Amino acid sequence: MNLDGKTALVTGAGQGIGQGCALALAKAGATLVLNDRPGSEELATTAEQIRAQGGTCYTVEGNVFCGDARERLVAAAIESAGAIDILVSNPALNIRRPFLDFELRDFENIVAGTLVSAFHMSQLVARRMVNAGCGGKIVFVSSVHAEMPIANNVAYGASKAGLNHLAATISVELAPHRINVNTIEPGWIDTPGERAMSSDDVIEREGKKLPWKRMGVVGDIGDAVVFLVSDAADYITGTTIPVDGGFRFRHCAPDSSE
Repeated sequence: MNLDGKTALVTGAGQGIGQGCALALAKAGATLVLNDRPGSEELATTAEQIRAQGGTCYTVEGNVFCGDARERLVAAAIESAGAIDILVSNPALNIRRPFLDFELRDFENIVAGTLVSAFHMSQLVARRMVNAGCGGKIVFVSSVHAEMPIANNVAYGASKAGLNHLAATISVELAPHRINVNTIEPGWIDTPGERAMSSDDVIEREGKKLPWKRMGVVGDIGDAVVFLVSDAADYITGTTIPVDGGFRFRHCAPDSSE
């Protein structure tokens, strides 16, 4: 799955899943345009890792939750790299709180940060791809929350479910332009954000309860993204692929004590 000659824009590339996707794409030969929030120290770290392994990358700071910033980001990416062949849209915002206590403002912010942001970023990039006439690849990072009604995540789950439908609809409209549009649903992934909410002991203990006997790592998502944007996935579009080590079915296995 060689991506030599391709340029990929990855949002939220400073850490976590976005960083994992960026490193995997660079390893496959793609030139990277890395985005993260203004003032992100992690963005420089990701760039250093890519350059250390011989890759080429550019960094563009910008808050993808803001429409004007998204437009500047895409323009800067084109100016820096000359083209965008691949978009990995990885915006997300979550607040875990019971439905009855959820603030309307927080709900609206999560929908805007997760769903509206993904819509606008993909639209801006897709317009460039269509005008270039060379096809392209768009991958949205969704979540198994889109399919699973997990308590205390009402806004996040609803936003990710909307994201899945958004991607499917976009795939239909962009197919005549040979732009593949797909979605990845990470399961429980070991990220800095997850570790901010869970202790090391919890992550190790709960990981062993999953069918694959471990938590996912960001490289698992990165490898799936590389596949979807490669020529090997040329005939795949409008598809949602869970990358969760069986997380969705963790309560379906037979009881080992029986």
